[in-house]
Amino acid sequence: MEQPVVGVRFKRAGKIYFFDPGGLALSVGDGVIVETVRGVEFGRVVVGPAPAAQELVAPLKKVIRKATAEDLSHLAELREKEKYAFRVLLDKIAAHGLPMKPVGVEITFDGAKIIFYFTAEGRVDFRELVRDLASVFRTRVELRQIGVRDEAKMMGGLGACGRELCCATWLTDFEPVSIRMAKDQNLSLNPNKISGICGRLMCCLKFECDTYEMAREEYPEIGSRVMTPAGEGRTTGMNIFRHTVYVELKDNKQVREFPVEEVSQI
Repeated sequence: MEQPVVGVRFKRAGKIYFFDPGGLALSVGDGVIVETVRGVEFGRVVVGPAPAAQELVAPLKKVIRKATAEDLSHLAELREKEKYAFRVLLDKIAAHGLPMKPVGVEITFDGAKIIFYFTAEGRVDFRELVRDLASVFRTRVELRQIGVRDEAKMMGGLGACGRELCCATWLTDFEPVSIRMAKDQNLSLNPNKISGICGRLMCCLKFECDTYEMAREEYPEIGSRVMTPAGEGRTTGMNIFRHTVYVELKDNKQVREFPVEEVSQI
């Protein structure tokens, strides 16, 4: 029988990392303390315990312990300290006159490292800033430059649809998105309408693309000759939500909308 593993997530929409439960009775939703490459961290069980569903590099690190009430209290203290650290970062950036925008702060559960995230137009020489911050917090300090999509994921917000950003709630990885996907979905190519708050093409163009591709298999190709209840014509468009096809009729050049089941390709 395969050794069961647990999948642990450290952020709301972060990647899932697998650990050996080490005989602990764990279930989805439990807080756990684990050792990572960054140090000792707090995470939540989101998968398992169950046999690994994918090939994992052995040996896996074991879960140190199930989180206690003291651990949760310590975590709350760290969150308050992160807010303080962010204010310090703002002041230090202003003092050094650096062209960078602070985004967030993370302190490892064991307090051995503080990671400051920022965005900037180009490269920034922040060596003096690191030394300044290290003298304030007396621990290891790392400044990490991130892109605008990671900034949106970290800060959160509402999309054009009115819902919370996918990247901040459930989308764990960013995949390439192209303007072709917007064309295939018959969307306006106005950048303001197909871009997210990060300024990049919306991620939903990618994960909705497969749905459009499957749906289009039921429809005649745009520009093809078809027969409709009103006579012969050529297709000019489709509406997969209404299950209809737009056809320019041969006789009068009018464009009419027909249910897809009433249109047959010639």
